[in-house]
Amino acid sequence: MARMARAMTMLLAAVATLYAAVLLALWFGQERLLFFPQTLPATHRFAVDADVHERWVEVPGARLNALHLRLPQPDGVVFFLHGNGGSLDNWFVNAAFYRAANLDLYMLDYRGYGKSSGRIESQAQLEADVRAAWADVAPHYAGRRRVIFGRSLGTGLAASLAADVQPELTVLVSPFESMVALAGEIYPWVPMALLRYPLRTDLALSRIRGPVWMAHGDRDAVIPLQHAERLLTRAPQAQLLRVTGAGHNDIQEFGAYRDDLGAALRR
Repeated sequence: MARMARAMTMLLAAVATLYAAVLLALWFGQERLLFFPQTLPATHRFAVDADVHERWVEVPGARLNALHLRLPQPDGVVFFLHGNGGSLDNWFVNAAFYRAANLDLYMLDYRGYGKSSGRIESQAQLEADVRAAWADVAPHYAGRRRVIFGRSLGTGLAASLAADVQPELTVLVSPFESMVALAGEIYPWVPMALLRYPLRTDLALSRIRGPVWMAHGDRDAVIPLQHAERLLTRAPQAQLLRVTGAGHNDIQEFGAYRDDLGAALRR
């Protein structure tokens, strides 16, 4: 009996040690779970039209790359924060849509994405980078329509920025309620106190006073539609377009999405 008790104690200790090791790895390795950048050489040339200009934003310890569609007489600008994978090379592909809305488009690559240098190390750093990029472009559009647009991971950053600067419109496509809520669904056995990127879209959204337009596919297997529906309760002025048949990565291919977004941008 004593031998069995000792064996059980040793087994429990081994399990506890393994669990602690996994949690430690999660604490220090969250960037590998959240961010999937495509890196580009410094010599890379984007396949864009002549009215799209490359910009650089200097931040502590890094240099951020951005593309800026500049029209002759735009009604405003869309400040676009993309998702957690890829780079500007595969995100900046729909300039014609924004030309049709007579809006400039400014899109940023985060640290370590595309031609941007450095690496993401914390949520505070990531949010500070986004604010630096906003400060680079927003003054050029004083008195005109400013739209902060977030897609997937970018919705958390967009909501936080919008809560601080109060743009004329906030757009959140495939948003998550918070990274805390999403991680809790995927990793229910992980203490949420370990999450270094909580990205509380829900709390930020409740502080946005202006119009909010959201869209979410009803077949999104990455971020379930319920996240957007719960966010809807945080902002009484918000609108949610449920796109029938759309998943997480193909929502832009649906006419209902493009038509409704275009109307929201022009209001």
